[in-house]
Amino acid sequence: MEKLKSVIPETIKQAISESTTDDLSSTCSSLLHFFQNLPLFHQTVRDLTDPEMVLCGKNKEAALEAKAKGNDCFSKGDYSSALHFYSQALRVSPMDAEDKEKNLVATLFLNRASSLHKLGFFLESRQDCDRALILYPAYAKAWFWRAKANSLLGNHKDAINDLNVSLKMETSSSGKRQIQSELNMLSDPSTLKNRTVDKPNDDSSGSYVTDERLQMELHCVTSTSKGRGIFSSSEIHPASLIHKEDPYAAVLLKQCRETHCAFCFDELPADTVPCMSCSIPLYCSLKCQVQAGGQCFSECKKKEYRPLQDLSHDLVRYIRNVTSPDISSSNIEHGAQHRHECQGTHWSAVLPSDVVLAGRILAKHTEQQISSGADLKFYGILDLCQNYGLLPAETKLEFHVYSMILLSCLQLFYGSKFSSESAITSEIILLLAKIRVNSMAIVCMKCSDLKQPGNDDATSSVEQIQVAQAVYCGGSLFNHSCQPNVHAYFLSRTLFVRTTENVTAGSELELSYGPQVGEWDCSERQKFLEDRYSFICQCSGCAQANLSDLVHTGYRCSKPNCFGVVLDSCVAKCEQQKLKHLKESNSLQEHMLNDDNFRRVARHVFENTDYSHCFKPSHCLSCGSFCDLQTSEKKIAEADIYIQRLQDAVASGDEITANLITDALDYMNILITVLHPFNKRIAKVEDNIAQAFCLIGDPQAALDHCRASIEILEMLYGENHIVVANELIKLASIRHSMGQKSGASDTGRMVEIFYRYYGSHADVIFPHLRYLKSKA
Repeated sequence: MEKLKSVIPETIKQAISESTTDDLSSTCSSLLHFFQNLPLFHQTVRDLTDPEMVLCGKNKEAALEAKAKGNDCFSKGDYSSALHFYSQALRVSPMDAEDKEKNLVATLFLNRASSLHKLGFFLESRQDCDRALILYPAYAKAWFWRAKANSLLGNHKDAINDLNVSLKMETSSSGKRQIQSELNMLSDPSTLKNRTVDKPNDDSSGSYVTDERLQMELHCVTSTSKGRGIFSSSEIHPASLIHKEDPYAAVLLKQCRETHCAFCFDELPADTVPCMSCSIPLYCSLKCQVQAGGQCFSECKKKEYRPLQDLSHDLVRYIRNVTSPDISSSNIEHGAQHRHECQGTHWSAVLPSDVVLAGRILAKHTEQQISSGADLKFYGILDLCQNYGLLPAETKLEFHVYSMILLSCLQLFYGSKFSSESAITSEIILLLAKIRVNSMAIVCMKCSDLKQPGNDDATSSVEQIQVAQAVYCGGSLFNHSCQPNVHAYFLSRTLFVRTTENVTAGSELELSYGPQVGEWDCSERQKFLEDRYSFICQCSGCAQANLSDLVHTGYRCSKPNCFGVVLDSCVAKCEQQKLKHLKESNSLQEHMLNDDNFRRVARHVFENTDYSHCFKPSHCLSCGSFCDLQTSEKKIAEADIYIQRLQDAVASGDEITANLITDALDYMNILITVLHPFNKRIAKVEDNIAQAFCLIGDPQAALDHCRASIEILEMLYGENHIVVANELIKLASIRHSMGQKSGASDTGRMVEIFYRYYGSHADVIFPHLRYLKSKA
């Protein structure tokens, strides 16, 4: 990419840097003409698409090599390693490859089923047997292992059916004797054990997404200041589900390819399903694999197997139910997201996620037009806003180059349907600009446990993990606020939006694009939003003075016993901007008079009628005393060294020594002398020290520091914010590890917050919640 950009003539670069959307046809035409005569461009495209240079294709030899390693591990009793190698072999094995007159993929599924069975994953073992049988219905050994899994899962009737089929398919006398022996055991009631059956993965994709109905009507309104936005038609209560949507297109982030399903984005199980045509994506189920790739394993089924005329009608129907699952590629929505990428080439694994996402949007648009019989048109794809004209010159140039490369990659699948026209590359550039400001980060919740020495209990914490990037056409209509009244979350790839407070009729429904009051201070939020989305936020959190923004990075007053906050020049300037439009002192006082904490930290603001001198850098907002911030920063820098050592040890899992904690505590006390008590940095340090005390088995100290952190976060975010609820989970789990019951008030508040933000899905997303409620 850098080489390509470096050889582009300066005249073309200049035209691109100054271009608007009206100029795209001209700039794309110029760059296309230059690239068409540039060997380096054609070599770059070949490196990404040439079948001779495939890095992500199928390879029978590699599959057989991994299979042999798996067999060796299995024979030694190393079933975990065997599982790894069989999964590796499945990922690269061609679907039509044969090994010892059997379908290689079917054999690998059975081998992995055996490993899963040995490891106690009976449900996953049965599912791998199912996959083997879809490809090779006459696989007697697969029916036998399926029977063993069903027996241990408590499905005795199915187990007997499996053994009866296996008995008919088996050709060796020794094999028949073994099967008959298992049948005899299953027929003896004294040998049966009741076991609970979990719902199979292949049948449960998305099943936990409840059918909760949207509870009100919304309408879209366009304004000159903010463009389109979503407004309520009637009063809406907190925790109401107001929007639900599947993505127009989505892509799994590169760092999550080995851990999350490439379609639904859930965590991968032990029995992953590979793509049929390449070795890039992994799926959690056949259903997800078909929805993403548009191909079904049954299309590769081996037709020649023993006649079934001597089997009962019920058994024949049973075989067909197992080997012909109700997953059909014909039912997939037009434009399976991975199909156009799935030629064994690796361009979709190399190009940036937003470029791959643009390709998926363009492919879906194309498939929809082909399906409807319409002439292919490549303009106006997705009615979403974009900020191309405001982008930096470097970003505009990157968009131009990537549009040419993506077009060449898509031509590998679509051929002449995608001609090298500037109109298509112009549309790709606009798509990239739309993705930049409209795509959402799909996040999943991860509960982390910290084990304590000599204690089987663990303290729990919750963190958000970004796993995918997606475009939601309806979700994109919600405008941003740093103090949002709705909350967006995800179950698999489905977006849900709920109200978090009471919304009056006619009010706008706003979510956060990332930064919120409490998370960052006002200057940081505004810089991020302007750089990323090209607008200066004027929400209530950015237009009105609030306690959180004052104390977020604030310093302590140098005067003893004064609780006032001292601001640096950057924060002071930002806070001054909030007040410049106020004409009367009463306007300010009406907004803040009821906040006692605000009066404590900024009494001077209430008393001063000249707003131009309200926020003087390095001076206390309560008493006006001067504070030497340079000296304060030196103390902070020294303290950070020792605090960071403890943070690194906690993060890396290294031994937490007494000296590490003592030093961190000593230097935290130094921080407290120079930073305001509500400064977020202190909350982070308190939380880290709490984690350290958990790790060394001192839960009482952990509890004290956890409480201290929560008290600060309540000031920054508000008592009923989801961030506070996440911290209350830590507090409750620490109490439980001490043998204490969680405080009823804390637990009640925690549960109320989670249900306010997640409604009926709270227990699904946070399974630990039910456990903590039971211990309250």
